[in-house]
Amino acid sequence: HGAFPLSMKHVAAYLLAVLGGNASPSEKDISNILGSVGIEADGARVKDLIAALKGKNVEEVIAEGSKKLASLAPSGGGGGGAPAAGGAAPAAAAAAPAEEEEESDGDMGMSLFD
Repeated sequence: HGAFPLSMKHVAAYLLAVLGGNASPSEKDISNILGSVGIEADGARVKDLIAALKGKNVEEVIAEGSKKLASLAPSGGGGGGAPAAGGAAPAAAAAAPAEEEEESDGDMGMSLFD
């Protein structure tokens, strides 16, 4: 199955089933949800997903995952890049109108249809 045995489309279909009131979605439920939008379910991945979540409360699993993601937050090293990118964008935007003006002068006031 690769490094990520679960697929987001399968997880999303599972969560939609749970949100729809099905506390324990089956392979058929997930396949039907995906099929309704033209996606073919991968049976092996659906089985893996159901096995991984069997007997677990989805809200608790999400809360536990959120805590793990929060612990992975970067600690300061990457914060300096955003202002530099933001500063470059206005300069690029200011240059664009000048280029457009030059191009519009290229027709010298004549049209192909005059």
